[in-house]
Amino acid sequence: MTVGVALITQMGEQVDYLRFMPEKTKENRKKWWIATLIGGPGWVIPGVLKMLGGCLLAYLAISLSVPVDRAVDPNQMYLAAYNAGFANYGWAVAITMIFVVVSQIKINVTNAYAGSLAWSNFFSRLTHSHPGRVVWVIFNIFIALVLMELNVFKALGEVLGLYSNVAIAWMMAVVADLVINKPLGLSPKGIEFKRAHLYDINPVGVGAMGIASVLSVMAYLGAFGELAQAFSALIALVTAMICAPLIAWITKGKYYIARESEWRDENYLGKKLQPARERICVICERAYEGEDMAHCPAYQGPICSLCCTLDARCDDLCKPQAKLSSQWAAVLQRVLPKRMWPYIHSGLGHYLLLMAIVAPLLAVFFGLLYREQFSLFAEGADNFATELQSGYLKAFLALLLIAGIVCWWLVLAHKSRMVAQEESNRQTEALMREIESHKITDQQLQEAKELAESANLAKSRYISAISHELRTPLNSILGYAQLLDEDAAMPAKTRQAVTVIKRGGDHLLSLIEGTLDLAQIEGGKLKLDVKPVYWLDTLEEIRNLFALQTAEKGLRFEFDAPANLPPLVRADLKRLRQVLINLLGNAVKFTSSGSVTFRVRHAREMASFEIIDTGPGMSEAVVQKVFEPFERGGSSAGTSGAGLGLTIAKMLVDLMGGELSVSTKLGQGSNFKARVFLPELREGAGQGAMLPKKRRTGYAGERIRVLTVDNEEADRDVLMQRLGALGFEMSQAASGEQCLQLLASGLQPHIIFMDLAMPGLDGWQTIAALRAAGYRAPHVAIVSANAFDKSLDNTVGITPADFFVKPIVLDELLDWIGQRLGLLWIEDHSAHNIRRLEAQNTPKSSEKIIFPDGATLQAMLGHARLGYYRGISSALDALQSPEHGAFVARIQTSLKAYQFDAIAQFIQTALDES
Repeated sequence: MTVGVALITQMGEQVDYLRFMPEKTKENRKKWWIATLIGGPGWVIPGVLKMLGGCLLAYLAISLSVPVDRAVDPNQMYLAAYNAGFANYGWAVAITMIFVVVSQIKINVTNAYAGSLAWSNFFSRLTHSHPGRVVWVIFNIFIALVLMELNVFKALGEVLGLYSNVAIAWMMAVVADLVINKPLGLSPKGIEFKRAHLYDINPVGVGAMGIASVLSVMAYLGAFGELAQAFSALIALVTAMICAPLIAWITKGKYYIARESEWRDENYLGKKLQPARERICVICERAYEGEDMAHCPAYQGPICSLCCTLDARCDDLCKPQAKLSSQWAAVLQRVLPKRMWPYIHSGLGHYLLLMAIVAPLLAVFFGLLYREQFSLFAEGADNFATELQSGYLKAFLALLLIAGIVCWWLVLAHKSRMVAQEESNRQTEALMREIESHKITDQQLQEAKELAESANLAKSRYISAISHELRTPLNSILGYAQLLDEDAAMPAKTRQAVTVIKRGGDHLLSLIEGTLDLAQIEGGKLKLDVKPVYWLDTLEEIRNLFALQTAEKGLRFEFDAPANLPPLVRADLKRLRQVLINLLGNAVKFTSSGSVTFRVRHAREMASFEIIDTGPGMSEAVVQKVFEPFERGGSSAGTSGAGLGLTIAKMLVDLMGGELSVSTKLGQGSNFKARVFLPELREGAGQGAMLPKKRRTGYAGERIRVLTVDNEEADRDVLMQRLGALGFEMSQAASGEQCLQLLASGLQPHIIFMDLAMPGLDGWQTIAALRAAGYRAPHVAIVSANAFDKSLDNTVGITPADFFVKPIVLDELLDWIGQRLGLLWIEDHSAHNIRRLEAQNTPKSSEKIIFPDGATLQAMLGHARLGYYRGISSALDALQSPEHGAFVARIQTSLKAYQFDAIAQFIQTALDES
């Protein structure tokens, strides 16, 4: 009977397979119920049938003269059965072996797996570590193998009988709770199995199981007589069924649920999941069904059962009153006087609690050993019972002493761990506070960054607006001043006034360009236009330009460049020129005496530029801020400028992937050194490279029709006059609407120059409208004062190369027209003109030409190559000596005819002969 009732626990193990059942649906409802009943409670039916079959096999073995003590051996039972069915004894042995092996593998694997759950749960909660379920499965298989090899069936039978009493008490306590307590309302509705929501000890289950186990085991051991010994299993069953509802009624069911479920946020780890379906564990970050998860206040998120079990940090923060230590302390406070309460949580209290568990277990263990040993001596046991008891008592006391030492060591180790954990918690709390503080600081920094970006954006918008308002009139001022300056019939006094206007306009334009460049570089909007360029002519132009400036200040200008510089490199020539002019301009500006040296080197694809001056130098404090915007140094009191030149030069060099550094000593001058990546190119790669510009006087071929669209009449007139002088057929429109009307009336321009900021339709809308109207697609370029719009994306196909910022540079505009239409320009450099000019200006034999000094000639040569009318005119005005009259007259005649190539050839001849 005892073994039969033990099938209840075996059924519990079988039910564990039901965890792998699929979800019940309308389609599989019948199959699901059948599988659940067969795999669950229905499993007892085949279990009983197997027991009856075992009885039949035992009877068959005994009837075949197998000894009774061996008839219970499965090998003998199966061998007897198959021997009766097969004539060949060898076949019976083979089939018996196969059947026994398969059966043992099945039951041992099942028991090993079920046992691994118990081992794993027990030790993971005790040690907060989990080596893995497989470890415990292998461990259980090893135990089963050892027991089979030892052939301890008699001992197993007694152990199984003892175990069945405990198991029956456990199962009946559960059954009583389900079938009695819940219907009567003695326990909460539903079944809560999450450890985070349960008390460590529920007196209903533990108490009922404990009482039933103790009574049934005592009865099994014969403490209540032979009749009670025979019905020990029934004692366990009835006692558990009675004690479970009784204890639940006494405790009012308050030790079932430690805390209610709570969910603060359905969106964990950035993944939106269905609340009742699955959640992500905040520790292992794996998805589990929502019913298997609990909210952890320590980690502020859902946690799976394994992570909850293994965590050793939180110390059951979610249910502090439900811990075993808290429950034990509550029990002791009920039974102990108040003066003893401080000792409950002391090391001594924990030690006494541990010993209260270990000592009875040792006593039971030695009592069982003593009883087993005593039963071996059927006769004469009373003669040496005293000696046997004395021996076991001494062994028990010795082992109890050792256990006491081990328990004390465990208590101290636990105390040390708790102290370390408390310190860790304090440090963690401090770290969390610091993290929160950093979060606040980061938030403030982010807000400050956004505020700064907003202010920077507002600054950029302001600069853009101001730039537009300044560029529009400046385009007219510089355009008309350039037209007046090109008038050869203008009186000298008027020309001087025009020169002053142009100089002031150029200065204002440089300030606007500098401010815009600074804003664009800071905003990351400035892009380099890198292409093959012939840079030696540019270096020569810069050399000649600053040779004149230094000569006007009485300085010595030295240009130091080797003869083997590569002629063709890859660079943004405009930005490189801007950097060098800024650096040389600063050197000339701040140097009052001595020299300025411009040194160029090129090696390993890197170009090195040094600008050395003998100026006042800078202190360390000034050097630290010399590249900052609007910093003009300590020696800038008598100099002009906005303080942006070096800042822009530094930013441009950095943008080009180079570096700009300065070495200086106060009173001994400064040395600015720029290193820029300028890879050398072969001559064959120079197709389309930038070449020195020559003055264009017209173009060959069909006349080109140009339409300029601008709401500013002065800006339209500038383009009309400057392009009209070159032979272009010009038309104009004051608005986008007027432009569309002209196109609709039949005008078919080859080129349209479009302003952006216009009343009514702006430039972008006008371009989109003419493209949508299906007109013969002309080439469209933007001519606008909105410099910031150049780097913005648009939907009408305008690239940065099609965008010109006011005030316009005529050569750039002509280059664009020539590239788009493939024009053949007529340039003023023919030998016929030069010879005609020389014939006209050859002085009489009696008139000798006296040339000025070499520095002046070099400067004028540079201006002539640049086509710089004002520079040559200023140099001629500076030559007041009558002895230079013939030279001045010849150059002025050529200058009035804009024959810059003839002037350059004339001066170069003079330099070669000197």
